[in-house]
Amino acid sequence: MSYALSAALQSAVFQHLGNDPALVGIAIHDALPSGTVPPIYVLLRDEDVRDGSDKSGAGALHRSTLSIQLDSAEFSSAKQLASTLCDSLISAPLVLSRGQLIGLWFDRANARRLSDGSRRIELRFRARVEDD
Repeated sequence: MSYALSAALQSAVFQHLGNDPALVGIAIHDALPSGTVPPIYVLLRDEDVRDGSDKSGAGALHRSTLSIQLDSAEFSSAKQLASTLCDSLISAPLVLSRGQLIGLWFDRANARRLSDGSRRIELRFRARVEDD
């Protein structure tokens, strides 16, 4: 397998999160926003893709990071948003424009205070996709 399904997977994730009623009012970006940024937002960040082919067929393993950026020093609202994102993605029946999602799982999280006093929670997910 190759990197061929990366755009389809990212698009499906972005569309799903943008249409989730539990995330109404939350800014979700696939690139760092320019100009004035909202006090809390979600950013689709890094992705690592490896061959995930096995005897059942060709596939790819994607490890993708979503970042919650909060301009205040308190973590409570960011952790609530992280919980909502996890619930939304793990149970999502994502439909890709090419290929199919075999599974999407939570991998790990990292919560930290940045030097400017803001907070960031990075959520990493694993996904396995196969081409049709």
